[in-house]
Amino acid sequence: MIFRFGYVSNAMSLWDASPAKTLTFTRYAALSKTERKEALLYTTKANLNNTLRTIYYTIGHDIPLYRFSSSIVPLATHPDVMWDFVTPFQKEFREIGELVKKHNLRTSFHPNQFTLFTSPKETITKNAVTDMAYHYHMLEAMDIADRSVINIHIGGAYGDKAGAIDRFHENIKQLPEEIKQRMTLENDDKTYTTEETLAVCEQEGVPFVFDYHHFYANPTDEADLNEALPRMIKTWKRIGLQPKVHLSSPKSDNAIRSHADYVDANFLLPLLERFRQWGTNIDFMIEAKQKDRALLRLLDELSAIRGVKRIGGGTLQWKS
Repeated sequence: MIFRFGYVSNAMSLWDASPAKTLTFTRYAALSKTERKEALLYTTKANLNNTLRTIYYTIGHDIPLYRFSSSIVPLATHPDVMWDFVTPFQKEFREIGELVKKHNLRTSFHPNQFTLFTSPKETITKNAVTDMAYHYHMLEAMDIADRSVINIHIGGAYGDKAGAIDRFHENIKQLPEEIKQRMTLENDDKTYTTEETLAVCEQEGVPFVFDYHHFYANPTDEADLNEALPRMIKTWKRIGLQPKVHLSSPKSDNAIRSHADYVDANFLLPLLERFRQWGTNIDFMIEAKQKDRALLRLLDELSAIRGVKRIGGGTLQWKS
């Protein structure tokens, strides 16, 4: 059985390599027309270059999963900007995509918490569709839309969780089908539990990303995992990708929802043992604050366990 691991966005071990350098609308609005275009191009170019640097780092460390930053393109969805970010950077997007395909990296996006489909406000749903399309267009520009996913949460409850879920099913109809085909949903740490999110995924036919830390902070019955996790695995069969799980551990007993800098291996072992017993290959995305450093430390610790063999920088073979 194989467990593969990845990290989010920014390789902390690289110098000045953030792929999410910003250009605020306030700064943008203060510039002349020519300066505005130059600022958009300059910042996007820097973010794409740093994404490329990070991809090379990821490949060099034999890490098989990577999540792109959602902030590669500044002001891409701002209603007063909405610019064509693909045409000027076709070469850069394609170069990133070619590396992803050549080295068989599993990639994804995770839009922010404001990309949701439960709001009673039509403008919020419209903005969510726009944001999902922005992410999808980047995947298209990289030519990896058929092998990547865009992960979101269900959204808010607005004082009526059942009504909000009904609204999700209605509002999601506004999302173009080709984008929905690459969408996944994740349980959250406050509102929608593992069981609730899984039920929505099954009804909509989208894969379920199980977040173990969020389950800990917003639990259903622990015993229910024995029934929920096999159902989670089944939701991935439609798109032919290995099931995916998000991993992090609480910062402290008093801040259980906050992510720690690194990952507590002991916190994860009960979950890993479940998958080991079932003999299921799983992909894990590390969401700790120290990102790649947290991943590499965790792999060092887990590979010291009897019966665990490290067969790559971010891959473990675990005897069932």
